[in-house]
Amino acid sequence: MQDLILSGNSDGLTMSSREIADLTGSRHDAVRISAERLAADGILTSPLKRFNFEHRGNTYHAYRFNKRDSLVLVARLSPEFTAAVVDRWQQLEAQQGPKIPQTMHEALRLAADALEQNAVLSIANEKQTAEIAALQNLFNEGMTPAQFVKGLNGVNCMSINQLLADRKWLFREGSHWRVGSYARDTYLTEQQSQITPRDAEPFVQYKPVLLRKGAAAIYRLYLGRQLVMKRTWNGEFTHDTIKKVA
Repeated sequence: MQDLILSGNSDGLTMSSREIADLTGSRHDAVRISAERLAADGILTSPLKRFNFEHRGNTYHAYRFNKRDSLVLVARLSPEFTAAVVDRWQQLEAQQGPKIPQTMHEALRLAADALEQNAVLSIANEKQTAEIAALQNLFNEGMTPAQFVKGLNGVNCMSINQLLADRKWLFREGSHWRVGSYARDTYLTEQQSQITPRDAEPFVQYKPVLLRKGAAAIYRLYLGRQLVMKRTWNGEFTHDTIKKVA
């Protein structure tokens, strides 16, 4: 896991996109793509610093970020995990030792960095508040993942179960979707019902049911452009108020 360790260089301390993916529970490709979009929009303060790493015999490329840019990136990816990245930076800075400004310029720079960090965390808190409000409108007990994403503008609800299977939330058992051990009682639960057809053998029907934490995770995937979208999607992240389970 050497590629996940924060390291120092001549430009100061940096954090890798691999570690950000690990801390936020995101796919590395999603972190990398989000970083490239932020850089293209001129939101990052430093050019993307690319490096290569090996994982299971394959070579991949990743990026390194300064403290400010890593916080901006994680705020976009997952407001819930911003605190994990802040804690990791504190560990790194503690290892480096306290930095005492030697000049008035350095003191002013440190003060400006602190104000900037507070502004980034404030934006993350605003996003988290918006997420909570959205879930109050969207989520109802007893919903399946497909029913939940029907309220998210542009999402291809027919693809959600396969996407969750790719993330180890679900798995196929015959014609049924079952809840995997990774997600059970955390993101999803499972309802079972006995079906007794008139001219056939009785069988058990399984229904994956979304829990609130699972709904929040799917909503973050939506905002992070990690769900499968319809070709007709207009690019807007909006949602409909859901009054009851369909």
